[in-house]
Amino acid sequence: MTVLVVGASGATGRKLVEQLLLETHHVKVIVRTPKKLPKPWHTNSNLEIISASVLDLSDTEMAKIVKDCDAVASCLGHNLTWKGVYGKPRRLVTDATRRLCHAIKSNHLQSPTKFVLMNTTGNRNRDLNEPISLAQKCVIGLLRLLLPPHVDNEKAADYLRTQIGQNDKSIEWVAVRPDGLINESEVSSYDIHVSPIRSAIFNAGKVSRINVAHFMASLINDAHLWNKWKGQMPVIYSTSDHD
Repeated sequence: MTVLVVGASGATGRKLVEQLLLETHHVKVIVRTPKKLPKPWHTNSNLEIISASVLDLSDTEMAKIVKDCDAVASCLGHNLTWKGVYGKPRRLVTDATRRLCHAIKSNHLQSPTKFVLMNTTGNRNRDLNEPISLAQKCVIGLLRLLLPPHVDNEKAADYLRTQIGQNDKSIEWVAVRPDGLINESEVSSYDIHVSPIRSAIFNAGKVSRINVAHFMASLINDAHLWNKWKGQMPVIYSTSDHD
């Protein structure tokens, strides 16, 4: 398979690329600063590095990049700096999701392309009745006002839910919602749920970035797993965190 990964220079994106390469897929990455990538990537014949900012590519360039891709995965996020949180582009994840989907649809391929978005448990799946406490509603309301990246994550998932939907002939999607991200060196046991089983604000769980990457890669690799979760927003926790 050929898979495009955006956000590949981030902590989770790197893990996803590594997981996909382990499965011997052909992987494309779009990164602004290729020299920051691991040295072995530059000599890996299964990896194509495209030096660009994803939002600076023209529609034609983006359509050409995704034309031979069986799947597109986004691990984009905002750097936790003042500029990263409050600077431009404030809708990095949403705009990239929208433009990538537009590029996929413009190619009019015979079979649907998989789109996997890394999202967050702080974002509710509005296709389901996911109850949250009044206190959590208040906190999330403040986050919307004070932290543009939270709104960006919400709008990116909403684009997939409402604009792509469940019956699009060109794109099938899954939005993966990890809880608190931690670093671990190896894949460990993890659990997938339809909705959060704990409060993302007041009782957040944890999941390693490598586990998130493993699940995202498994969605791309495994047709049965994909069919189970497509059109949904599964939540991932490391098993040990809620045993």
